[in-house]
Amino acid sequence: MQTCRPLVRNFLFLSIACLSATAALSQVQPAPFEPYSGQPGKDVIWVPTPDVLVEKMLDMAVVTPQDYVIDLGSGDGRMVIAAAKRGVRSLGVEYNPQMVELSTQRAHDAGVGSTARFVHGDMYEADISAATVLALFLLPENLDRLAPKFLDLNPGTRIVLNKYLVSGWTPDRSEQVAQDCGAWCSAHPYIVPAKVEGNWRMKVAEQEGALSLIQIFQIVRGELTLSGRSMPVENGRMHADRIEFDLAGIRYSGRVNGDKIIGGKGGAGTWTAVRRAR
Repeated sequence: MQTCRPLVRNFLFLSIACLSATAALSQVQPAPFEPYSGQPGKDVIWVPTPDVLVEKMLDMAVVTPQDYVIDLGSGDGRMVIAAAKRGVRSLGVEYNPQMVELSTQRAHDAGVGSTARFVHGDMYEADISAATVLALFLLPENLDRLAPKFLDLNPGTRIVLNKYLVSGWTPDRSEQVAQDCGAWCSAHPYIVPAKVEGNWRMKVAEQEGALSLIQIFQIVRGELTLSGRSMPVENGRMHADRIEFDLAGIRYSGRVNGDKIIGGKGGAGTWTAVRRAR
């Protein structure tokens, strides 16, 4: 029995050592989540918008405290937090739950946790109907897929994009920043137009005609048939709920209210148009 005691002592020593090592390992905290440029995501890779361009995009969208800013694929939350620092209620929709947690903490640390909110979700399924501003950095294929949802927003909603455009849509303007922006230096704002494509009954100077319009975002073209005469609609353009176009060398302007257009008193005089049943 004497010869077994060293073995018992060694066994007890090793057991205690193992328990101590296990306890020490249990106290080791996992490394904090650190996103990196080029990190894979569900629909896009994450590349951060440079801070100087973030501010430029918000400036170009003319963001005010009365707005509600939404960022789809909000990443580390910098766009939403920057908007919140301007006193704007803001929402970020992000598919990566670690990004959502990081963004929420960053908003809290910046003192804007009450106005900058982040949710875990799919950008294609997100409810954006209440947005007055969308500030986005997405690939063309993402933007094209979202385009129908953009068109359902209230006329006058502003959309500002980092670098990439929606196919077939012409931005209201484009601007560059020169400092500290790397490859991401351009911003492009759009204003969501009212929907006017379709057939209208147009009344001009007590005469009624058939107005047919085709619309590609803010660009409008078509034809008016009046008293048996067909005239092309030229140079047509939407700006939020305002419409302008040329007919027979005369400039027409009006304001769209759902299925009715009230014409102004410009060169064309007073005119109206009512959308025909679809």
